[in-house]
Amino acid sequence: MSTPRPVLDWLLDSDPSLRWQVERDLVGAPPAVWEATRARVATEGFGARLLAEQDADGQWAGGAFFPAGFFGSAEAEAPGQPWVATTWVLKDLREWGVDAAVLEGTAEKLAANSRWEYEDLPYWGGEVDVCINSYTLASGAWLGAHVSQLVAWFPEHRLADGGWNCEAEEGDSVRSSFHSTLNAVRGMLAYERITGDTSMREARHGGEEYLLSRRLMFRASTGEVVGDFVTRFVYPNRHRYSALAAVDHFRDVALFEGTTPDPRLAEAIDVVRAARQPDGTWLQTTPLPGRTWFDVDAREGEPSPWLTLMGTRVLDWWDSSASSSPVADSED
Repeated sequence: MSTPRPVLDWLLDSDPSLRWQVERDLVGAPPAVWEATRARVATEGFGARLLAEQDADGQWAGGAFFPAGFFGSAEAEAPGQPWVATTWVLKDLREWGVDAAVLEGTAEKLAANSRWEYEDLPYWGGEVDVCINSYTLASGAWLGAHVSQLVAWFPEHRLADGGWNCEAEEGDSVRSSFHSTLNAVRGMLAYERITGDTSMREARHGGEEYLLSRRLMFRASTGEVVGDFVTRFVYPNRHRYSALAAVDHFRDVALFEGTTPDPRLAEAIDVVRAARQPDGTWLQTTPLPGRTWFDVDAREGEPSPWLTLMGTRVLDWWDSSASSSPVADSED
């Protein structure tokens, strides 16, 4: 897919956290170019603003998953949740490409000072929620923290159908969740990419097979689309599943492992393609409610730079793989 020049210029005229990915994934710029842009994330724009909010004890907003003072406050009764505490900020900084060296000493500070709101557990040991643990696993690997408990946790907590579900820990479900499973495999992929440790690869592949067996969209029981969230693309998606977020993960897997696209992605790809606007952009749906440090993407109904980056790169990947396959090149 050829990105219209106005769209490409619009994407390049963006925060360094997005621009370096546009340069790498859409423009095909040499590593020296996009790596230089990536290095700016820590000193300019979104990344610099989040780094400036870090507390002296290594945390953000005084808490691990929720800000200090959240429970019992009026904010706790409002829709959604605040996205300003440590776990969410580390997730953003890591995914935006901040070099871990910029946060030297943070892993140690969090080990000493940060406890989960759930049972006061130590930060790098994780807690019981699979999504929280996936973010902590990836961020711990990035910052060089000791996360061996989490490395063991994921294979041990897979459900019989192959995936994960945060509600399983409370005994409320024995079936995997699309949301939980995607977050789990994303965290495990990030861990493996950073550390080179393949000990969780089998478990990750099992979770990915769970999603692929449902063609990223459909219930195993009825064959119906699992929910409206599949087609409602949003950035930041936080924990939220969508066809776009899932396909973006499978693109990452294929590039990391040197594999070709699985044909079971085709229907999710069609959903991504259908959401593309005539001008080559994707629109923001309803942002997840809750307090943020600042806005990082478009308002509801407006063209989203982040979703446009993701949508464009997954279609480029899919279409280029199809055009270069032996079937596409044959005369049959």
